Amino acid sequence: MKRFQLPLICASLLLCSPSSFADWVNDSVNRVEAHTIQLRQYIHQHPELGNMEFQTSKLVQKELKSYGIEVKSGFAKTGVIGILKGAKAGPVMALRADMDALPIEEKTNLTFASKAKAIYQGKEVPVMHGCGHDAHTAMLLGAAKVLAENRDQLAGTVVFIFQPAEEGGADIDNFTQGAEIGSRKMIADGALKNPKPEVIFGMHVMAGMQSNNLFYKEGVMLNSADHLRIQVNGKQVHGSTPWDGRDPIYAASQMIDNLQSLISRRSNLTQGIGVISIGSIQAGTAGNVIPEQVNMVGTIRSNNENIRQNLLKNIPIMLEHNALANDVQAKVEIAAYAPVTSNNPILTQLMQPTLKHVAGKDKLHVLNNNASASEDFSYYGQLMPSLFVFLGATPPSQKMDQAAPNHNPYFIVDDATLKTGVELHVRFIQDYPKVATGVQSQWKQQNENSN
Repeated sequence: MKRFQLPLICASLLLCSPSSFADWVNDSVNRVEAHTIQLRQYIHQHPELGNMEFQTSKLVQKELKSYGIEVKSGFAKTGVIGILKGAKAGPVMALRADMDALPIEEKTNLTFASKAKAIYQGKEVPVMHGCGHDAHTAMLLGAAKVLAENRDQLAGTVVFIFQPAEEGGADIDNFTQGAEIGSRKMIADGALKNPKPEVIFGMHVMAGMQSNNLFYKEGVMLNSADHLRIQVNGKQVHGSTPWDGRDPIYAASQMIDNLQSLISRRSNLTQGIGVISIGSIQAGTAGNVIPEQVNMVGTIRSNNENIRQNLLKNIPIMLEHNALANDVQAKVEIAAYAPVTSNNPILTQLMQPTLKHVAGKDKLHVLNNNASASEDFSYYGQLMPSLFVFLGATPPSQKMDQAAPNHNPYFIVDDATLKTGVELHVRFIQDYPKVATGVQSQWKQQNENSN
């Protein structure tokens, strides 16, 4: 595998741990640990769904203002931007956290477990921070407090991004209005224009990975994700006389089967992987009635943009021809959620000493493969060099392979891991200015080559 050639100045910086110059960080992070845990538990107990994070947004703004950080709001409905200028000249750097919870009923029996309910797509549902965004918000607030208290040590400006609706919006049609939420809407609303960051860092707590351990890789970190919606219209008829109608269920079953051939026979799997999964099928009311309509909803995933584009192009063609063969009609809709999340290679290489300094040699892990899930953090990475890492969330007392996964009613985050997340945010900001020149030089060259 080809690695990028580091500029000489960057290579020399890589040999010495830039974090070694930041002795004040440990004491500061230790001082805010209890406050960070308190914030996380409060947010966990009071979760809010995507696009509806009104109280969480108010809490974030109140905290940032109390630290002496400039606050801007009104982005993506509930999004918040904090701006902290260091005492020394330097680059503009961004740190990002997401704030939204999921429509899940919590079953953890924690003392601060959620009992909240809210309206999701017009229906009342239980709400839980089942993905760890409560931890993300609390860790970034903890880092903001540390950085604000030590602004005399900072070179440059920090932009704190508190983003809503990473999991989708509770109050909109995520299929047709996906661009109106999350990171895309934050960007469209100008959240990153004044000041404009040149680099962005993010992290995600993960179940099944031991707390206080960090996991990363160069290049692709997470899959792309696109939504798929299919409506098949036939002719309703009695189940005993299918020849008098046009069976949309039979046609739909062929579509589900044939979609898989786009992966196995129409995608160059030497480039990466692709997944097409149908997760919802709605049709019919009785066993002896062939219905008029079938509705299916699915997801499309890949870790390679060429494979992704090939699937997006050919799925409608295949389904429409399948419908033609069965004398039914098919309406195919595809909506983008997120591109592939990729870590900038030079940035990843140059920040590796920072990761090692925070986690220690034994708790820093290079992933062999990217994760199969997706993240709208990827849209930030299209605008600037980005680095996204995983932070273990499962306590060492628990078997890793038995931990309830993210998006599960029993999912938990070990509060002991929050300190590692806070420290990593802080050291990203402390260390990046020392390698900024090399990162930006490579980024500029990459963009010139692509144009």
